[in-house]
Parts: sequence; C-alpha cells; structure tokens
Amino acid sequence: MELRQLEHFLAVAEELSFTRAAQRLHVVQSGVSASIKNLERDLGVLLLDRSARQVRLTEAGTRFMAEAYAVLDVAQQAREAAAGDEGELTGTLRLGTMTAIRLIDVPAILGEYHRRHPQVQVLMSAAASGSQGLLTALHERRIDLAFLSTRGAPPGIRRIKVAESVLRLVVPAGDELAGRDRIELGELAGRDFIDGPEGYGTRAVTDAAFAEADVQRRVTLEIADLSTGLDYVRHGLGIALLPDYLLSGDLPAGVVVVPVGGQADLDWPVFLAVREDRTPSAAARALVELVGQWRDRRE
Repeated sequence: MELRQLEHFLAVAEELSFTRAAQRLHVVQSGVSASIKNLERDLGVLLLDRSARQVRLTEAGTRFMAEAYAVLDVAQQAREAAAGDEGELTGTLRLGTMTAIRLIDVPAILGEYHRRHPQVQVLMSAAASGSQGLLTALHERRIDLAFLSTRGAPPGIRRIKVAESVLRLVVPAGDELAGRDRIELGELAGRDFIDGPEGYGTRAVTDAAFAEADVQRRVTLEIADLSTGLDYVRHGLGIALLPDYLLSGDLPAGVVVVPVGGQADLDWPVFLAVREDRTPSAAARALVELVGQWRDRRE
C-alpha cells in the first residue's frame, strides 16, 4: 500500500468521479484507475462501485475512507516533523464553508493566506447542506477546517469564534406589523416564514428561539442564499429573520425592519471549526492564526 494510492482513492471518493479526481490530482485518468485497482487487489476488497453511471463507495470503501484520511494525517505530521522550521509550508488544505458567508471576507483571508504560503494548495468547498453538512465532513475527515455556525459545541469539535451577527425581522412594507415599534415572537405564530433549509446556522438559531418561546413557526420558503431573502420578502412571499449585516445601508423599497422584543436569543455566531482528536497540519494552523488576526483587526 502506498500513500499515493490512498491520495488517489480519496480524491475519487470525494469527487465521485475518476475524471474530476484526475484533473484535481493533475494526473491522467488511467493512472488513477490503475492505482486504485492495485490498492483494491492488495486489500482484497472493492472500494468503489463502478457499475452505476456515477462512481459510488462500497461499504468497505466507506469504512476504509476514514482510516485512509488518518494514515495521510500521520504521514503529513511526519513530514512536518522532519522539515522542522525549514522552508515554506507545503501540502493541501481542505476548507469547508457555508454557501453564503458575507459576514466574513473569505476571499480576502484566502488571498492573504496565498500570498504568505503560495506552496499550499487550498481546496475550498461550500456545503449545500449547511453547517450540519460541514460538521459531518469534519467528522469524516473530508475537510480540515470549516467556517460554520452551530448551537452549542458538538462533541469532538473545537470552535473558534470569528464573527457574530443578529437576526432581525424583515416584513413587507404593507404588512400589518410594518408600523410597530417592536413585536414579540408569540405574535408571529401562524405567519409564513422565509428561511434557510434545516441544517443552516441561521435556521438553527431561529428554530431554537421559537422553541424557547414555545411558539410554533411555519417555514414555507427555504432559500440557500440568505442575501436573496429581502427580495422574497419584498414580493410578499413571507417574513424573515435575516442577519443584520444584510440590512446595513439603505434598504430596498418595499421592506421594513421591525425590532423583536422579549428575551429572544437571535445572535448568530460564525466559527472556524477543527477536530479535537487530531493535530492540525501546519497549513491548517497557519490559517487558524491568520483568521485570528483578521478577527482581532475587526474588533
């Protein structure tokens, strides 16, 4: 078994495509296919189901995937130990993010990271299933770090707070609530809400606030990009609790922000998350340090 074979297998397992994996690895597709076939022959099991139109992991492949990540983690730590403080950082950093994360200037952070560590390849992916999907990817070792939002600290995950926003109620300008100085959550029972899908951080904050107030809430429209929420509200499709950074400056015509009173906890925190049961690579530690510097400059 060779480390190269594990890298090829994990690339295919993540991409679920030999073609995309080969492009990512910058090798020919036949080389990736041969490498994995040799690995399967050595193990005596099939890791990938190639019979369907899309490549799929077998049960053995799913079990092997976590262990393959662990082996590569140890190999990377060994390389870093041997290199000591000599030379530039190298390797690959796998970063997961929420689909819409304007509260943090991710492009600026990664641009600075690239200028500092040009030899590190950053592979960034957005989780369509939100923060819950990012947690799953962290647990399964498919990513090294993740920008996410969770209520409470999940077992095995260390969270570093990066930024915070507050969810504010937005209603159509002609809504009966538009002229109010403030409302209570109990007054919103039975209203149609626009929100992110289940698993999204903002959805978890809102669901928890309504549960704490013992108020039923009905979500009739789920949107993956919260920045479009104002438009949906403006066209009368429902009301929404949106992060206040989306509401800065001049609001578009047709929407009104109404303060929410009472004890409702509508704070929406964003964290940089990393697994606790593994030593982050030097490349990952460098990004954690940079994000901390970015946070301190904002404060």
